[in-house]
Amino acid sequence: MATGTNIRTFYKGTWHRSDIAVMNAADHGSWLGTTVFDGARYFEGIAPDLMAHCERVNASAEALMITPTMGAEEMCEVIWEGLKTYPDDAAVYIRPMYWALEGDFLGIVPKPGATGFAICLEEIPMAAPGSATTLTTTRFRRPTLDCAVVNAKAGCLYPNNARMLAEARAKGFGNALVGDVMGNVAETATANVFMVKDGEVLTPIANGTFLAGITRARHMSNLTAEGITVTEKILTFDDFRDADEVFLSGNMMKVTPVKAFDDVQYQPGPVTQKVRELYWDWAHSDGKGI
Repeated sequence: MATGTNIRTFYKGTWHRSDIAVMNAADHGSWLGTTVFDGARYFEGIAPDLMAHCERVNASAEALMITPTMGAEEMCEVIWEGLKTYPDDAAVYIRPMYWALEGDFLGIVPKPGATGFAICLEEIPMAAPGSATTLTTTRFRRPTLDCAVVNAKAGCLYPNNARMLAEARAKGFGNALVGDVMGNVAETATANVFMVKDGEVLTPIANGTFLAGITRARHMSNLTAEGITVTEKILTFDDFRDADEVFLSGNMMKVTPVKAFDDVQYQPGPVTQKVRELYWDWAHSDGKGI
């Protein structure tokens, strides 16, 4: 079942006004999980950082040994063609994706040039300003590059995310604050994470155990331009318990305030609000449709 509504699918050179089937049972991606995707957002008539998301899906494909078949610029053009069929006030999730069709070497290694490609557009509302979540710990951790393709936005990584999120929800929380293999904070089950202490914005250093997001980088750039210090460093769970503010950063909702981490409560903070304001200001100026 689809997550959103009003779906458009680009497949084999044509836009379809429905959620069509694109994979076969014997496709390499179907039975061995060689799928990658990216997610951009269209809202208020704009699609911020669209080019960066298209470039990243190609990089993700290469990380899984899948041959990309469409350049990022052409991909952007095709996406805008599909977006023109939506009203200006629609909130759309943009998902270009690749999967391997065939395999070499006992069928395991993706065969070069044998690639499936599609783009899925679906309406998914943006979160209302101020909509907050809660965090708890999880026994599951982020893997490293020597044991998983953490340098890609790959479908095969998401069962680990799912069990983190399911554990958190079973405990009555909205998301999980996740550790790396060393036991330090990496991100959450679904998004990158920031904390604020004494006016300084801190975020876990990108150490190869999680995908340092495009929206994360945009927030860091916007804050720095505003004269607000942003520091990447090793952060512990106790650091987050001692934080003044905590917020999540992800493409789906851009900025999500955190109101609690286990029994620690946070008040809605001015820095979190500023991050949102800066992002929307940038998106409607320099960030339009690129």
